Amino acid sequence: QVQLVESGGGLVQAGDSLRLSCAASGGTFSKYAMAWFRQAPGKERAFVARISIGGRLYYADSVKDRFTISRDNAKNTVFLQMNSLRPDDTAVYYCAADLVYSGNYGFAHEYNYWGQGIQVTVSS
Repeated sequence: QVQLVESGGGLVQAGDSLRLSCAASGGTFSKYAMAWFRQAPGKERAFVARISIGGRLYYADSVKDRFTISRDNAKNTVFLQMNSLRPDDTAVYYCAADLVYSGNYGFAHEYNYWGQGIQVTVSS
């Protein structure tokens, strides 16, 4: 069983930066691809970014060039650096772990474990 705990969210102004962290426990972190999703009020959970076991990166078009996903296998942690934040980035952000890749990295059903989510609010 893998446990994921997000941290680093909060309330910021448009144009600011935040770094989210997701600490994993209960498994072999280096063997999992990791991703971030977000869910805004009234909307479905949406893919944000993914980092594979080998470090390959994937981003949603809406965050490309603003957000950066990274991982530290020694610390069992995945990060999401968010720059130039906009009000439409406001959402609950979730980290997720993918044990066996089936080719659907942008879909929530690809992932086996989820964190509890953390709120990010960007004011205009």
